[in-house]
Amino acid sequence: MRILIAEDDEVLADGLSNSMRHSGYAVDCVRDGQAAKLILSGEQPFDLVILDLGLPKLDGFSVLRCLRESNRQVPVIILTARDGEGDRVKGLDLGADDYMIKPFSLPELEARVRALIRRGQCGMNPVYSCGKLTFDSVARRTMIDGIPLELTTRELSVLEALMLRTGWVVSKEQLLERLYSYSEEASNNAIEVYIHRLRKKVEPAGVTIRTIRGLGYVIDNLLQPAN
Repeated sequence: MRILIAEDDEVLADGLSNSMRHSGYAVDCVRDGQAAKLILSGEQPFDLVILDLGLPKLDGFSVLRCLRESNRQVPVIILTARDGEGDRVKGLDLGADDYMIKPFSLPELEARVRALIRRGQCGMNPVYSCGKLTFDSVARRTMIDGIPLELTTRELSVLEALMLRTGWVVSKEQLLERLYSYSEEASNNAIEVYIHRLRKKVEPAGVTIRTIRGLGYVIDNLLQPAN
């Protein structure tokens, strides 16, 4: 899952980015409103936006207004030092899903992020299964027969992308989009390394990750005939 952080305070932005990446999210970070507007109008989908109001070039209210006028329903958490009732009402009326005041509790912000992603998956089963392997997309937890499977954050993101499309091919490009922000350098070789590690870890669950030459990868249940 991918999160956009629009925050002009460099120290805070870096801290939030590191925290969200540690939780297994791919994170893009912008420092002004024009950049936020541009990236949100592009083709790259985001699962959530953390938005400061006091952005240079274009304020957070304007970014939010443009986002909602384009009919994009990505959840938005406003994270700001503005604690006035009028600002809170305006933000929520413009389409924000949550409003938090700085200074804030990082564990609370992380919990609100999980809650909004869960709400966005309303009507969908957040738990995906393949063989004896299960993945909870909200809790971001993987288990084999109820026993937690230890994965790095990158491995978890790769597994998530594969399990969301069990039985279907996922390309290297799609995996790279989930793992890395625009500012990070990545290579196809990195994906191959994560796939190699995952294969060893998921085989005890009766699961295989097959390479489809020239196309990408597909996760299958070894206990059933592959389609």
